[in-house]
Amino acid sequence: MPKESVIHESIITCPECGHSQRETMPTDACQWFYECTRCQKLLRPKDGDCCVFCSFGTTPCPPVQLGERACDPSDGECGPSCS
Repeated sequence: MPKESVIHESIITCPECGHSQRETMPTDACQWFYECTRCQKLLRPKDGDCCVFCSFGTTPCPPVQLGERACDPSDGECGPSCS
């Protein structure tokens, strides 16, 4: 996918209370935590997912859309999108 066609917004839905919120995804880092604006539940990526957007969002994060290896919070290693 060309960088120009990357989607930068995703609707993230809290699995605890069901609240949905449109958010802008970071393009230069993985977002491993997200606090629900309604119930304040701290979301973390599901096993095997690189970030909260890939786990709870309507659109995967920009690195995944581009086919790059993104961060993996379970192994502590980062792909090209993290530093």
